[in-house]
Amino acid sequence: MKKYLVTLVPVLMLSFQPDSPSNGAPKTHGQTISTGVVNEDKNGGPVEELKPSISQEKVETLVAKLLTTYHYRKVKLNDSLSSVVWDNYLKELDGNKTYFLASDVASFEKYRYQIDDALINGDLTAAYDLFNLYRKRYQERSEFVKAQIKKPFTFTSDENFNTDREKMPWPKTVEEQNDLWTKILKNQALELKLGNRKDSAVAALMTQRYNNLDKAINRVKSADVFQMYMNSFAEALDPHTNYLSPSSADKFNQDMSQSLEGIGAILREDGDYIRIMDVLPGGPAFKSKLINKDDKIAGVAQGDNGPMVNTMNWQVDEVVKLIKGPKGTIVRLQVISPNSLAGAPPKEIRLVREKIKLEEQRAKKEVIEVTDNGKPFKIGVINIPIFYRDFEGARKREEGFSSTTSDVKKFVEELKAEKVDGIVIDLRDNGGGSLVESINLTGLFIPKGPVVQVREATGETEVYTDPDPSVTYDGPMAVLVNRFSASASEIFAAAIQDYKRGIIVGGQTYGKGTVQTMIDLNQWLPKEPEKVGQVKMTIQKFYRINGSSTQHKGVTPDVQLPSAFSAEEYGESSQPSALPWDQINSTRYEQSRGIDDKILSRLRDRFDQRLKSDPELKQLAQDLADFKKAKENTVVSLQEAKRRKERDEAERKRTAANKVSQISASGDEAEPAATGTAATPKKKKDLYLNEAGLVLADYIMATHLAVNK
Repeated sequence: MKKYLVTLVPVLMLSFQPDSPSNGAPKTHGQTISTGVVNEDKNGGPVEELKPSISQEKVETLVAKLLTTYHYRKVKLNDSLSSVVWDNYLKELDGNKTYFLASDVASFEKYRYQIDDALINGDLTAAYDLFNLYRKRYQERSEFVKAQIKKPFTFTSDENFNTDREKMPWPKTVEEQNDLWTKILKNQALELKLGNRKDSAVAALMTQRYNNLDKAINRVKSADVFQMYMNSFAEALDPHTNYLSPSSADKFNQDMSQSLEGIGAILREDGDYIRIMDVLPGGPAFKSKLINKDDKIAGVAQGDNGPMVNTMNWQVDEVVKLIKGPKGTIVRLQVISPNSLAGAPPKEIRLVREKIKLEEQRAKKEVIEVTDNGKPFKIGVINIPIFYRDFEGARKREEGFSSTTSDVKKFVEELKAEKVDGIVIDLRDNGGGSLVESINLTGLFIPKGPVVQVREATGETEVYTDPDPSVTYDGPMAVLVNRFSASASEIFAAAIQDYKRGIIVGGQTYGKGTVQTMIDLNQWLPKEPEKVGQVKMTIQKFYRINGSSTQHKGVTPDVQLPSAFSAEEYGESSQPSALPWDQINSTRYEQSRGIDDKILSRLRDRFDQRLKSDPELKQLAQDLADFKKAKENTVVSLQEAKRRKERDEAERKRTAANKVSQISASGDEAEPAATGTAATPKKKKDLYLNEAGLVLADYIMATHLAVNK
């Protein structure tokens, strides 16, 4: 079977890599790059209408052929797919429905069912005509915006604004569009004003914001339009299939070591903001527990007292320059969480820059104590941020090369020596990594046997097996997961669950069960003198040993804890084009006899009792319920007095939700010290980890009862 790189996108920029990467493919790849995706027009002025090149027309035909022939999802180019591609492209250009008029959209409706033919024939007329109209409409709006922000805004009228425009119609007339944009600008200005800014400062920031947007629009080149359009097609097949223009492919394939400096985050442009695509284990952002994947950066400031620079509509490479700096210096970020309620202010984060220590990405262990029914239990915890493996060291057969499995094996032996009652493997927010390590790690807890199945689009299936009959740990264990546990994490958790080897606790996992490969398009167009880009394409799917796919559904815990993250909003199932869940034949494997339906029912009953009686768990469940309800309201007041009340309430609910975040405990508190001595750090209580320990304690007691009977 061919060895492919497995990319987890958009959860984590780490690949499942075989020990011998094929064809020199990059070791990490995904949708994300750490520099800008559009070319800069240094003059910042308007540019002429963009047109496709002959080379792009050839690439369009080639990509259409490749994706319809070799993609895992065998699709036909027909009117149905054409309609989806067209809607994707409209959303890409004007997702908030603020620039186009309804008549503009109607005038292009003739193309809706012609895109399939255009892709086959290398016709890019519709794509470029629509973009050029979009840019014309943008310039018209820009003139309106500049005139509006010259005048002071008043916030006395009892008006409302719906911040969620996805399901709203396009405005029918220019007057209706002007009214919409007046509310958009008032909403933005009021947000700034509520940050204790004077009217002059608000006007200056608004001017800067839209000047930045002007520059960004004017920098867009033909290659960028082509990339947007081709991705509207590629992402109709599945969310992990993409076309990368030559410049984006070069940046994508470059050495990503620079991302390991500064705050330790992978960034990309996303509409008006720079979005955090990934937080790298070991970096300042990761250790702060204050910044998470999908947060948006609204501003950057230097030091404790430097002014906050509004970064809306900036290019990602410009924001990276602001964030990076000498080790030990301070950077402050204004961050908007994806969980932010409508009208909530950005939160300000203070970080000390440093170079990421790679060892801090490695597994760690600790021992916690829980008390269940008056009985104390000593629980070992092994936290694994990613599935890492030193492939170079493995190829050279270096002794002691970096490996998740070897580190965890050492920790298990140490915990056994400490006589823990059970072990929790903490995989929360672990987005994946090495497929080899997920298989080998499973082998520490089971006798030899199958771990995961990989299926080709042709239907050919290969079973990946742990060949080692030895078992490092056969005691009670639990695996703690959440919505952002993905790929390799799901393979490990699924195998442990299928073997009935341990209890899975937490939230439903991400559901990323597909495999991608990169294709250099120049290999298919050898006569093209210049680079034409690359395609990342889904070619395989993962299946559990019981035959169930990890795609879309992920892994459902045996004991589910309250979660802030719904499947409708986060994870693979939130993507309209995600490949579906399905099932193939089960492999042969021997289950442990330690867990049965009766025991699982007992564990769930015990948890339900705690959920009703434990004050902290009750508060957690209530805060999450309040937060979810509050998120449903996307309408905000444009009257200052009302908006202040809304903002205060939103901030209160956000603070409550942050307290019950599913990530690890956010830092340390100072333990009161005796007179004349220094305070000692005291770790904040991690409710989810504590509950996983209690579930494991319940399991230990349940098995003892079963044995005694």
